[in-house]
Order: sequence, then C-alpha cells, then structure tokens
Amino acid sequence: MAEFSGVDFLQLDALLSDEERIARDTVREFVSKEFLPLVQEHVRRDGSFPMGLVPRMAELGLFGANLTGYGCAGMSNVAYGLVMQELERGDSGLRSFASVQGALVMFPIHSYGSDAQKERWLPRLAAGRAIGCFGLTEPDFGSFVTGMRTRAERRGDRWVLNGSKRWITNGSVADVSLVWAKTEAGVRGFLVERGTPGFDVADIKGKFSLRGSITSELFLRDVEVADTESRLPGATGLGAPLSCLTQARYGIAWGAIGAAMACYAEALRYTQERVVQGGPLAGKQLTQAKLVDMFTEITKAQLLALRVGQLKDAGNLHHAMVSMAKRNNVDVALGIAREARDLLGANGIVDDYQSMRHMVNLETVRTYEGTHDVHTLILGEHITGLRAI
Repeated sequence: MAEFSGVDFLQLDALLSDEERIARDTVREFVSKEFLPLVQEHVRRDGSFPMGLVPRMAELGLFGANLTGYGCAGMSNVAYGLVMQELERGDSGLRSFASVQGALVMFPIHSYGSDAQKERWLPRLAAGRAIGCFGLTEPDFGSFVTGMRTRAERRGDRWVLNGSKRWITNGSVADVSLVWAKTEAGVRGFLVERGTPGFDVADIKGKFSLRGSITSELFLRDVEVADTESRLPGATGLGAPLSCLTQARYGIAWGAIGAAMACYAEALRYTQERVVQGGPLAGKQLTQAKLVDMFTEITKAQLLALRVGQLKDAGNLHHAMVSMAKRNNVDVALGIAREARDLLGANGIVDDYQSMRHMVNLETVRTYEGTHDVHTLILGEHITGLRAI
C-alpha cells in the first residue's frame, strides 16, 4: 500500500491555525497507523466496520467535533473539515461513521433537542458509549424527500410511528435512531431507541461499494414513543432534516479530497517504481499528464473546501455553497480514483492497492446526501431563481 504523500502546492498550510494543523495531523496518524492496517480485512472478509476503533475515535474527539459543550471537541469548521478529509483518506466508510454520528445525529439533537435530550444523549454519543443513525431516506424515495411515507400519529402524550427507512448508515449498531416522519403538522424528528417494540433493523448485504460501512433498513410497525423524550421540539418542517444534510454534505466535500489524495499518492508512487520500456512509468508523457491533472484538481478542491469552511466559521454560509463543494469535489475525486486505478493497470483491481476501493466507495458518495444531479439543480435554481422542471 502506498505511503501518503500530501498535496499542498499552494502552501495552504500557512492559512491554517495551529489547532487546525494539529487536528489534521493527529487524525492522519490515527488513520495511517490504526485504521489502514485493518480496512483490507474488513472489506475483504465480510464487509464490516472495525467497531473496536470507536472508543479511540471518541478519545480523539471525532464525534460531533465542531459542536460545543457536552463533551464535544468544539473545533472550528475548517479543523472539522480537515478531520473528515483524513478519515476519508482511510475509507469513505470511516468518514461516514463519524459524519453520521456527528452531523446527522448529534447536530440535530444539539440544534433542535430539549435540554433533557441533550443532556441524555450528547455526552454518550460524543464518548462513543452510544451510536446513532439518521433515518430519512425511504425505499421508494431517495432525494425526493417530500414523498416520505413514514407517518407519526399523536395519541395523547405519545406518538405512534409506522413506515420504513433504507440505506441507513450504522442502523444495526445504533442505540438511538433519529427517524423523520410526517405528522398532521408537518415533518418531525423522533428519537427511537434500540429495542423499542415494533422497531426492527436489517442490514443490507451484497454491496460492491462502502463495504467497510454498515448499511441497514429500519422498519417501524406501530412503534410507540413518548413525546417529551422522543420528539425533537425545535425540529419543525423539512428545514430541520435538510439543515442536517447541509452539515453532512460539508463534511463530504472535505472527505472526498482525502480519498483523492490517497489515490493520487498511490498512483504517484506506483508509477515512479514501475519500470516500463527501460524507465519508470512516471517518466512517460501520458502518465505525467494524468498525474498533473490529478494534482491540479486536488489543489482546486482544497481551495473550494477551505473557502467554504471559512465562510461557515464566519456564519456566512449558504447551503448552495455546500452543494457546489460537494458536487465538485466528489466528482473530481471519483475521476482521480478512476485514473489512479488505470495507472496501476491490472494491479489496480486487487485489494493490495486502495484506489479501486476508493473508486467504488466514491460511486456511493456521489449518490448519497443528494446526488450529483440534485446538487446541479440546487445550484441551477440559486443562479437563475427558477426551479427546473
């Protein structure tokens, strides 16, 4: 497996604070020394996540890293982005685990939960003593969130939930699931604990992509929960779950850079060592053209992510900016992964090398949290003021 070679052609390190550099370098070391030695076996054997690393990830402050209080690290959003970059340099499944825990479960509890809900769940989730999942996508409705069929009916001081959710990261290992359901008053979020009667989970098998991540389906059949303990009081309407997606998409925009870096580093080293027609493959014109394109696109993606992070820290972020960063950076990373796989030739299809693992993972990343085309339409509407039909 190729050693990591960083890309900082425009000396972006000089724009980072000490805190941001330390966060990045700490997670970079964790990924290199503790995660990468494990990932091949988990992906190859049974498609599982190395749950034994969860306490270590919590110790490093990786869950809800850009949130404050309740045991969270309180990092800047740029530092958080750099953390997501380094996690996805290891694997998209590793970044997804932390992203779901923090951006899709802890963030909504932090933003929309009651004081009691925050006190109960956030310290446990930050410490990795509890795992969460986010139930929004349904079997028949992915990006078309308004088609949601899951319903919650009010019965006195309780709610009864019926429906199903699909493509749910961490579903079968989650202690608490944040389930979004339609009510008479609009969409609401409910915290459903593992073991609640009528609540069942099944893992989705046979994945080619994100094999190092747990993906599940949630089934709710007359699931009864208490209003004060379960319903997020501040979450009203679709704006709440969509705000969570903005948080997750921001992390993805950074994470994709990490996957691209890993593929570029592997391709660079491989072509430098591979001898073809009397010299290294890296000395051929076509090879250099491909490496230069990869190197340049990573640099451009870094600039985009860094500026979006700065705007987020300044409180001046618009969700369309995140759409641009997610759309561009994932697409660029997927192209780089494909080029890296190609440069490795036949060796690129075996799992002793990582480029193809990143490539197939990025096919999923291009789809989830809003497909490439959905983000195209978000940006199109923002530019023109017209919703495309």
